[in-house]
Amino acid sequence: MKLTLEGIRTQKAEYEAAGYKLPTFDYDLVKKNTYENPTWIHFGAGNIFRAFQANVVQNLLNKGIMHVGLIAAEGYDYEIIEKSNRPHDNLSLLATLKANNTVEKTIVGSIMESLILDSENEAEYSRLKEIFRNPSLQMASFTITEKGYSLVNGKGELLPSVAADYAAGPAKPESYLGKVVSLLYTRFEAGALPIAMVSMDNCSHNGDKLYAAVIAFAETWSNAGLCDKAFLNYVKNPSKVSFPWSMIDKITPRPDAKVEAMLAQDGIEGLDAVITSKNTYIAPFVNAEECEYLVIEDAFPNGKPPIDQGGIIFTDKETVDKVEKMKVCTCLNPLHTTLAIYGCLLGYTLIADEMKNPLLKKFVETVGYVEGLPVVVNPGIIAPKDFIDAVVNVRIPNPFMPDTPQRIATDTSQKLAIRFGETVKAYMKRDDLKLSDLKLIPLVFAGWLRYLMAIDDQGNSFTLSPDPLLDTVTPYVAGYALNADKKDLSGLDALLSNEKIFGVNLIEIGMADTVKAYFEELSAGVGAVTKTLEKYVG
Repeated sequence: MKLTLEGIRTQKAEYEAAGYKLPTFDYDLVKKNTYENPTWIHFGAGNIFRAFQANVVQNLLNKGIMHVGLIAAEGYDYEIIEKSNRPHDNLSLLATLKANNTVEKTIVGSIMESLILDSENEAEYSRLKEIFRNPSLQMASFTITEKGYSLVNGKGELLPSVAADYAAGPAKPESYLGKVVSLLYTRFEAGALPIAMVSMDNCSHNGDKLYAAVIAFAETWSNAGLCDKAFLNYVKNPSKVSFPWSMIDKITPRPDAKVEAMLAQDGIEGLDAVITSKNTYIAPFVNAEECEYLVIEDAFPNGKPPIDQGGIIFTDKETVDKVEKMKVCTCLNPLHTTLAIYGCLLGYTLIADEMKNPLLKKFVETVGYVEGLPVVVNPGIIAPKDFIDAVVNVRIPNPFMPDTPQRIATDTSQKLAIRFGETVKAYMKRDDLKLSDLKLIPLVFAGWLRYLMAIDDQGNSFTLSPDPLLDTVTPYVAGYALNADKKDLSGLDALLSNEKIFGVNLIEIGMADTVKAYFEELSAGVGAVTKTLEKYVG
């Protein structure tokens, strides 16, 4: 069976016999509607977009609730479009990996057009400009990762492509966001038409990050006389151009070889992954968990697609912020980081397998239900306890999810302050709670120190996951070895007092001694991590 429009039409019976859900809407009519009156263009056609937003739109097309499909655009790695989207007629195969050991297989066909965001490619860029000039366009959305919104390098210097765009103006920009702002300028020139610019990336206050980048270009071009000065007012006017906040949550790991083999066994051809020249790993299928959340600030000056009928939630900005804090500070991310740290120490290679360990299961349940829930930010539209229930009972234990503690342990120094420090600070503000009630969050901190030794519980060395502060933090534990002798742990104080890492000064609030005592037990020798968990968690 071939993953093409002709394939799913001529081999419909074979697909259905193999258990695949196929698009049921009038494809040709929806494609015509989309080309003539586009409503939604998405930049960054990666796994989460194909597994989540595109599938939501397909369900609504199948039900007759929507009549216009999606347009996907890629501005970083053009080979994604050339080698994945177009050879398969913009179809993709979604393998939803369920916790009950079943796989739901769907051919997603809601993407009607895929384009390359390249100002040097006249045909592609002209079509993008045509889309942005169309009054029907309601939303341009983005999943380009948090760093995709940055205009500077690690030293705070303008990226060369951005500097070139600042100087040259909107005619033929080089940078990703320069090209996006140039298209927005095209919409302004077409009559200052309204649009929502919606970041759907998994980062805090994502709409503000996109707004800051767009404003930087608009101000620079306006001040230099490279564009109509009214363009800046257009971008700043929320009744014309809005930048809603959103919170997205759905795990879509890299395409897994086991899933590929299962799909190939069904008889589908051409599922091999492609590694592009920019080292992007792409495949015509996506494996994803079943749980998904997308909450968007309801700020759409040109109307919005009825995606709320497909499970996406529209609400106010304050509620979006609360949902994100609930997820990041209490109900998901802290549990993931706990499992990442101790999974690396205990030699696990799958997050799901960790939940088979009663100690680790109880550890994350205590961090979430016992220590986190008393101070959780409750958004009202999603019950925090229900969210944790799904995380602990469905999402993390999912045996099909090929997610690793090593991946989640990436950049841990950047995560501790938000994922645990906010809970610590909340306890400090409450008269009815005591810091001493926090027993296992300090054990997470101590576990991270033990992790930085890069020696597992069996005494074997392992490779630390990437982290921008590794060179800064690893020297603090370099002098400690696995042994049962008493240690002088004062060398850890400078690290434990770092508010940027922990969110609070652990020395000042009196938690450092607990962390150091845990660390001493965790590093007492081979098997000490397990023994410490048995003592304090079991």
